Amino acid sequence: MKLLFDFLPILVFFLVYKSTDDIILATAVLIPATLIQVGFTWFKNRQIEKMHIISLVLVVLLGGATVLLGDGDFIKWKPTIVNWLFAIAFFGSQFIGQRNIIERMMGDKIELPHKTWRTLNLAWVGFFILSGSVNLYVAFNFSEDFWVDFKLFGLLGMTIVFIILQGIYLSSHLQNKE
Repeated sequence: MKLLFDFLPILVFFLVYKSTDDIILATAVLIPATLIQVGFTWFKNRQIEKMHIISLVLVVLLGGATVLLGDGDFIKWKPTIVNWLFAIAFFGSQFIGQRNIIERMMGDKIELPHKTWRTLNLAWVGFFILSGSVNLYVAFNFSEDFWVDFKLFGLLGMTIVFIILQGIYLSSHLQNKE
């Protein structure tokens, strides 16, 4: 349910775009949808995930520029900037504290050698850089309609494939440990 809630603004953007073929209107609807999502999360939990804050700031800034200037290119940069910011954060986490981000997120559930945690973290860094780069390639080399489809289905598909590959990698290390 949380995953669906996290994708709600993207889904709203997608549905408005597909029904109007207007990226400016879809973006104008995306901004309040994201504000409502973050507001509801705050009201329900009294806290907001960093990912939602980053996304909200970028939606307001890049979405606002898209709407005010009538140029859909601004909103096309959002997935790339989010992914590249995550790449920077994951990479930087290797040098701050005892554990990187992946180990902090999953370390209480499974035990792995430090080298394996480092490899997983760097794999995520690479994935975020690749996702951001592919988004830019698609955004500026294909039609707007194709990019909207890619934004919802392509980036989600890439993430699912990467998580499956990560699971295979993890299982091989867990089996070797036993």
